[in-house]
Amino acid sequence: MAVETKQETLGFQTEVKQLLHLMIHSLYSNKEIFLRELISNASDAADKLRFEALKNDGLYEGDSDLKIKVEFDKELKTITVSDNGIGMSRDEVIEHLGTIAKSGTKQFFEALTGDESKDSQLIGQFGVGFYSCFIIAQKVEVITRRAGLGKDEGVRWVSEGENDYTIESIDRETRGTKVILHLRDDNEEFLNDYQLRNVITKYSDHISLPIIMDKEEQVEIEEEAVAEGEEAQSEETKEEETKEKKFKTVISEETVNSATALWARNKKDITDEEYNEFYKHVGHDFEEPMAHIHNRVEGKLEYTSLLYIPKRAPFDMWDRQQRHGVKLYVKRIFIMDDAEQLIPSWLRFVRGVVDSDDLPLNVSREILQHNKVIDSIRSGCTKKVIGLLKNMAEKEPDKYAEFWKTFGKVLKEGVVEGR
Repeated sequence: MAVETKQETLGFQTEVKQLLHLMIHSLYSNKEIFLRELISNASDAADKLRFEALKNDGLYEGDSDLKIKVEFDKELKTITVSDNGIGMSRDEVIEHLGTIAKSGTKQFFEALTGDESKDSQLIGQFGVGFYSCFIIAQKVEVITRRAGLGKDEGVRWVSEGENDYTIESIDRETRGTKVILHLRDDNEEFLNDYQLRNVITKYSDHISLPIIMDKEEQVEIEEEAVAEGEEAQSEETKEEETKEKKFKTVISEETVNSATALWARNKKDITDEEYNEFYKHVGHDFEEPMAHIHNRVEGKLEYTSLLYIPKRAPFDMWDRQQRHGVKLYVKRIFIMDDAEQLIPSWLRFVRGVVDSDDLPLNVSREILQHNKVIDSIRSGCTKKVIGLLKNMAEKEPDKYAEFWKTFGKVLKEGVVEGR
């Protein structure tokens, strides 16, 4: 039975309206980042589904082949990014797309200068996420359904990035999220297969989820045999028909990115550019990091850490309750992104991932608090970061001076705490 449509028009939170205006005017020279942000969101949605499905396999709804698909339509002037991740409920759509529920919002707007180039850096540091769509789109449509909810609990969200948005309940057979961008006329250069593939490989090759695009191929087909007794055709006619029948267009799906976890690869095979782009993904930052350390521990305890030091302090750095710096994975499966046991509070500016082979997949926060493996990982990660900073102080004193100017006060907390 079709769902009873419940449509509302709601106003954006004031901060969202300010951010949308700033992005459209300050980030216009870096328009292609919209695709990186949408792909990162889709990747996070897949991570969340994997994690929740550890306890409830039914959330996969018979489809555990997780992927992201990018499509474009020249006639409709649309770009669509879809995933079969966790999806969103109606309340989650309102929460995530209508508000900025992030610590540091006030400080962010107080720091704006009115200088577009400087403000562009600040916006990147804050993390624009979904709202970057409006850099190139005159209208954005989001169609979604949360895994585990009924097929009549789908949601459609539509906005032109001005003062408000509409949201309605719809029927949706599949879980996950589809974002449809209706492009402005001056952004039609993105309605191009080659352009989109280049942007994906530039920014999102490291995503450990296949990013799919349609691929057109000309496939040779067999010529139809001439029926016995049929009057022979002229050589010219035969040649013309052969040309028409020889090929046909076949559309197939192709994975555009390498789809391997960057941190699991050999350090020798990873370029600085790849390290930097992964940081931008995991740190939700536009700028390159100040430094990174990639470490693989083997033996009785096995884990991999890839940790970064940002150039700038995140806006929520002084909120000691905000712990979203280091993501925890177990055997390449995302577990949580607020694993406060992985790094001490006085290193809370550090971003990155830790992937352990020695923790259970159903690891909980309670287990983390009383686990010797986590204690060893925490100790190892802390020593590696301190070692990186000591090396920087000795060999790159100017860079270390910049680091200390930005993060010195936080680092001193470790001395006060005696850690």
